[in-house]
Amino acid sequence: MDDKKVSILNHIEELRSRLIKCVVFTVCCAVILYSYSNRIIGMISRPIGGKLVFIEPQEAFITHVKIALWGGLFTASPFIIFQIWRFIATGLNPNERKYIYYFAPVSFSLFVFGAAFGFFFIIPMGLKLLLSYGGEYMEPMITISKYTSFISTLTLAFGVVFQLPLALLFLTRLGLVTPKSLSQKRRFAVVLIFIAAAILTPPDVISQICMALPLLILYEIGIIFSKIAYKSTYKSID
Repeated sequence: MDDKKVSILNHIEELRSRLIKCVVFTVCCAVILYSYSNRIIGMISRPIGGKLVFIEPQEAFITHVKIALWGGLFTASPFIIFQIWRFIATGLNPNERKYIYYFAPVSFSLFVFGAAFGFFFIIPMGLKLLLSYGGEYMEPMITISKYTSFISTLTLAFGVVFQLPLALLFLTRLGLVTPKSLSQKRRFAVVLIFIAAAILTPPDVISQICMALPLLILYEIGIIFSKIAYKSTYKSID
């Protein structure tokens, strides 16, 4: 077996090992949080006044399990993010690996800020607007399973998309993009950001704009990060 195949197998084995660690850690956090699932449901249901229903016998139990798993995922996110960066570090040279210890905390901070922005700002505003379409003849009866899926998916999406500056920095380090190319494709990026905002947020213009604007700012910050990375890597800027 040649060195290339050995290297690929080693990477696959390391990826498997880190995935197992992440799953085990997330499940452990979920088991601990299961006893607090009632409190978590009470907290996330505040934007709609705590008025949730379940329409199937098993729905309440399954929701408690889902809440525990989502909570475990968010609680384990520092560990998961660190494992992701440690895996990425295997493809870097020894001099570049030291940056992982800077990237991981920044990545986690961006994730927390994005998730908090989505949960405390975008979701309440989007829910208020969406429920207003019911008018006087329709009363909302939101099931707990649909609501928790809605909240969890949006919160996670905001946490992930706020990784944009680091993603651009890392792509620059890999030589896949340059500050010049990012600046030249700014209009294309704006279109993609608004499309992403339309997909990830509730179907109303205000929520989409409230997500798109921070992403536009993060894109500009990403260009600055890209310039720093490009300068340190290639000693010159295009």
